Amino acid sequence: MIDHPKYSVAIEVRTAYIAAQSDPDNDRYVFAYTITITNNGSAAAKLISRHWKITDAENKVQEVRGEGVVGEQPHLESGMSFEYTSGTVLETPVGTMTGSYQMIADDGTTFDAEIPSFTLSMPRTLH
Repeated sequence: MIDHPKYSVAIEVRTAYIAAQSDPDNDRYVFAYTITITNNGSAAAKLISRHWKITDAENKVQEVRGEGVVGEQPHLESGMSFEYTSGTVLETPVGTMTGSYQMIADDGTTFDAEIPSFTLSMPRTLH
């Protein structure tokens, strides 16, 4: 039997460029990201808040903090996942995002679930 850590959250990310909402001529590049949060730990936990660091190709950084995600504070039993889609706007066709979710386990222990860095990139256009 594998011994699972008590507090362990896995984060998976998928990204998409939203051409219909973007306006490259005016330095507006819109991206969607879908995040799946899976509680791999043995303790149930609730996502309390988020902290994002969004960096564009010119190293301009936006920091975003807030309660929950998409208006929710999901409570995840061991083995459960929560998926949501959100978005961001950059002034460059490429950027990166990284961050963390602040979690609280049912036993009162707080811990951070690190969000691995991922790239937002406008697909290359062939002429």
